[in-house]
Amino acid sequence: MKISFYVLSESKAQDFLGFICQLTQTALNKSTQSLLILIEDETLLTTLDTALWAQEATSFIPHQCLSDDGKRTEAKIIDTDSADAHVFNQSRAPVLLGRHMPADFAGIVLNTTTRPVNDFMAVTNNAKPSRILELIKPDTTSTQAGRDKYKAYQQLGYELTHFKV
Repeated sequence: MKISFYVLSESKAQDFLGFICQLTQTALNKSTQSLLILIEDETLLTTLDTALWAQEATSFIPHQCLSDDGKRTEAKIIDTDSADAHVFNQSRAPVLLGRHMPADFAGIVLNTTTRPVNDFMAVTNNAKPSRILELIKPDTTSTQAGRDKYKAYQQLGYELTHFKV
């Protein structure tokens, strides 16, 4: 498995939501696989949910939030011409947001947590992500968590790369 670490500059960390949206769009443009964004912070999950729908004035990133019981919640597309929300076909949303990994997940994982993705894989059935994207902010907690995750992945023999952004 290939793991890419993105070590964020201070400016990228200040626009953390914007960077996640940008990286999500890039991953979707380069792959046909689904993308799971692992998030443990409820506030980040809520603000990212909103940010993905309003990524740019003329576009959005279709996504769904996973409920804590493992089911996908209904995804909605907001019609900018009216206040009505239209239900988006649940099976077609390319991006999932959640605090856990769904059973049998086999796409790309963007990890915003301090835990390695293997912790999430250990509690689900047959999850085999194809690639992991790790975000490291320029603060002590995130940097130490990044080092710990790097060592854990290295011990498992994963292919590791890192980028300073």
